[in-house]
Amino acid sequence: MPGYVPRCERFENMAAMTPESDIPDKLYFKIGEAAQIAGVPTYVLRFWETEFPRINPKRTPSGQRLYRRQDVELILEIKRLLYENKFTIQGAREYLKTASRKKERDQSHFTLEDIQKELESIRKLLS
Repeated sequence: MPGYVPRCERFENMAAMTPESDIPDKLYFKIGEAAQIAGVPTYVLRFWETEFPRINPKRTPSGQRLYRRQDVELILEIKRLLYENKFTIQGAREYLKTASRKKERDQSHFTLEDIQKELESIRKLLS
């Protein structure tokens, strides 16, 4: 077929895995921009939206997807899990759930430690 380029070669020139610090400082990204940052085709992002409910771009009145920075960071994490760590979709979903719960636990523990230290310092001031 003249002009046919195999799918794997079609996106070779797209950006490879981009560190989170390389994400442009913008509020919203169109689907093409998010796909370019992640180095995946737009149809992959649309598919991931169906598989990972946490990817939830806002929609303009005309239906265009607008991804927030946190969506793009999650997309990069999903790409790392699937492409580099060779997770299945289900495995990546479970990993993200577990990581989210662990992060919440760590944050709540950190907060409790801070409150406890603050209360101890107040007690010392009052003594």
